[in-house]
Amino acid sequence: MWGIIATWRMAHEGILAAKELLVKERSAGDAVETAIKCVEDYPYYKSVGYGGLPNEEGVLEMDAAFMDGDTFAIGAVAGIVDIKNPISVARKLSKEKFNSFRVGAGATRYAQAEGFEQKEMLTERAKKIWEKRVEEVAKHQLDPYDGHDTVGVVALDELSSMAAGTSSSGLFMKKSGRVGDSPLSGSGFYVDSEIGGAAATGLGEDLMKGCLSYEIVRLMGSGYSPQDACDQAVYGFSEKLKKRYGKAGAFSLIAMNKEGQWGVATNVEFTFSVATKETEPTIFIAHPGENQTTVIEPITQEWLDAYEKRIKAPI
Repeated sequence: MWGIIATWRMAHEGILAAKELLVKERSAGDAVETAIKCVEDYPYYKSVGYGGLPNEEGVLEMDAAFMDGDTFAIGAVAGIVDIKNPISVARKLSKEKFNSFRVGAGATRYAQAEGFEQKEMLTERAKKIWEKRVEEVAKHQLDPYDGHDTVGVVALDELSSMAAGTSSSGLFMKKSGRVGDSPLSGSGFYVDSEIGGAAATGLGEDLMKGCLSYEIVRLMGSGYSPQDACDQAVYGFSEKLKKRYGKAGAFSLIAMNKEGQWGVATNVEFTFSVATKETEPTIFIAHPGENQTTVIEPITQEWLDAYEKRIKAPI
């Protein structure tokens, strides 16, 4: 059995590429890295990699993480700049016994020293969006923050090994040096090949309050299905956060267990892509249902057409 699940419609082409590897019995780690690199490389996705939106100073700082479910090895980078594929740097760092999570200039220097491709990651399109936002914020005294969609991937291969990874350019217009949940173990991602894995997307400042990726894996280890684990963790914590913190930002989580079963829960409208040995790659849309459950439906062609038009609209 093999399977792979990823956050957002933007991950679908990566899922298709990763599927080809898993069919050929390549590793879950290879599948995760391949899927995320596809998102990092596409210039029209504004929240990950090339084309991602910058911080308030116009600098594109990126975060990424990789975890091996067999060994629990984790590598991560935060605030890395002008490196083509942060997920590949994170995976390389997961091989390091020490210094496996690098931040800022240290992360960038490590990537350069290890020969990772350097690239100007701030596109002209993203720069124009940033300039427009700076003007709007100053003119209308708006809250500057907008957009925080992480690509998160969990994969299972034919040898029953699992891996998880994340990549994000973080909150648009964030303060310099701000880091969200994406590169943080237990919050942005977690995977145990003997149980399953989970990954998150949404407002990192709130996701970090709950360590929901770890909680979902823990629940699956206690006998919950991936869907039930997602529902219990996400909706339970969302309600707790509203009660005790006063509000809950947007967050969505995906999960897959060691049998290739999957689940999703969200407190907003959320799209994701999934493929398994038994099912073709499919994009779904999810939203909160009644009684702390999740409504999941296949995406429509109309939605896909509107999405493609929206992400490529002139600035």
